[in-house]
Amino acid sequence: MTMCLAIPLTIEEIQDKTAVASANGISQKIRIDFLPDIQIGDEVLVHAGFAIEKIDKEEAMKTKEVYKELFDVIK
Repeated sequence: MTMCLAIPLTIEEIQDKTAVASANGISQKIRIDFLPDIQIGDEVLVHAGFAIEKIDKEEAMKTKEVYKELFDVIK
């Protein structure tokens, strides 16, 4: 069984079909081909360098908190 992991990131910049997105002060260049209506400030789930789903800010905050708790445990 394989499980995919998507990370919530905030869109900071957009240029054509790419964007710069960040979380916790770390930025990453991502592809936004699947989400053509993305805007700066939107929250997206990113998997393998692609934004795969737009999520609301509340869901993004909850997900980021879960990841923070997980990483705190495995440090």
